[in-house]
Amino acid sequence: MSLSIAIVVGLLMGTVFGFALEKSRVFEPGIIVGQMQLRNFIMLKVFLTAVATGAVVLAALNGFGIVKLQPKAALYAADIVGGLILGVGIALAGACPGTTLAQIGAGYRDALFALAGGLVGAVGFSYAQPWFNTTLLASGDGKLIFTDLIGIPYWIGALGLAAVLVVVLALLERWRPWRDELGRDVDGDLGAVT
Repeated sequence: MSLSIAIVVGLLMGTVFGFALEKSRVFEPGIIVGQMQLRNFIMLKVFLTAVATGAVVLAALNGFGIVKLQPKAALYAADIVGGLILGVGIALAGACPGTTLAQIGAGYRDALFALAGGLVGAVGFSYAQPWFNTTLLASGDGKLIFTDLIGIPYWIGALGLAAVLVVVLALLERWRPWRDELGRDVDGDLGAVT
């Protein structure tokens, strides 16, 4: 794929992502904080939908030999520590890296500070990474693909995962319909917890 085609594809995918992000209201701070407090599940539903869709697309692309899997090594300690730090930051800021620019576009001025903090953190990590590579955080079990662990082709495992996620999504939606979780102002803030 040429560079110009890759740029066009990236811009189109970014446009689709931004449209879906805005329509799902997942960029709203109330939705994000509500998810972190386990009182609003719109964000989880959108992310699980994205994982299921991605699994189906990747299963097709890999199954037809269009793409080859290039897994990264599993670094459990780094994933746990990094996930906890990211989760605390998301809960405190009401923003995550994927939603910050959408919040800025919608006029949330606080998102400018989240963006600045993310950029400073990324630069700081790039300088600290050589040191992190010498610690326990850099140790792992090598490259793992869940289908290799159970001995089935990737595309079968990915389609199975997508099917399980669809069932989970249906149960979540039955339990907590998304329209009920938007709140009075359609921002995910359901008001004071009673």
